[in-house]
Amino acid sequence: MNQTGPIPTVSIYGIPFSKLTMKETVETLREAVLSKKPHQVITANPIMVMAALENPSMMQVMQSAELIVPDGTGVVWAANYCGDPVAERVPGFELLHELLRVGENYRWGVYLLGSTPEVIQETAVRLQQQYPAIRIVGYRDGYFGPAEDEQVVASIREAAPDLLFVARGADTQEPWIHKYKEALQVPVTMGVGGSFDVISGKSKRAPKLFQKLRLEWFYRLLREPSRAGRMLALPKFAIKVIQDKENVTKAR
Repeated sequence: MNQTGPIPTVSIYGIPFSKLTMKETVETLREAVLSKKPHQVITANPIMVMAALENPSMMQVMQSAELIVPDGTGVVWAANYCGDPVAERVPGFELLHELLRVGENYRWGVYLLGSTPEVIQETAVRLQQQYPAIRIVGYRDGYFGPAEDEQVVASIREAAPDLLFVARGADTQEPWIHKYKEALQVPVTMGVGGSFDVISGKSKRAPKLFQKLRLEWFYRLLREPSRAGRMLALPKFAIKVIQDKENVTKAR
């Protein structure tokens, strides 16, 4: 993917996580945009790893992505614990902003897809204000079903963005990108989860102290107790890694 050769990765249960730093990741994706070839970027955490272990089609989606960055603290810990560390955590929220910073130098076109009509509109307005040299070439909310997929893909392809950020449900976001990656023909497409909620001001990102202590997940749980069921994947992942220590990083 980058000009200097293949991306160094560590396999966590068969999922190839990038060992690149944030700076190297941004440079790699800059080259990806210039190449004009479609790349899917997944910002993955332990919840997604556990989902892939339970769902073969999700595993296939993750294994076929061009780049998987260690978004979750648990992934960074697991790689380190098993003796094959990544360089650092690469949070998807920060990666989005870094790409837009670089994109200003090239007047990159950006398309935003997902969330509610109010959130996506406010996100577009705020990102354009923050990064005046990028071009917001289109946006639409995430309220569409499979019957409208082709129409949505056609409108994105017509807008011809360099970057496509997709915020849909965790279980649909990555499979949707995977399914339509070739049809979209966007150089870099990345799932961004709840990033639009934060950018639009609908929700707050964890305070700096929580970020520093790597407890963003705990802050989210405090604010949204309904996430508790999903969060159970975190201790399950940690226990599984400790039990499987010798085999976690072996390719599957």
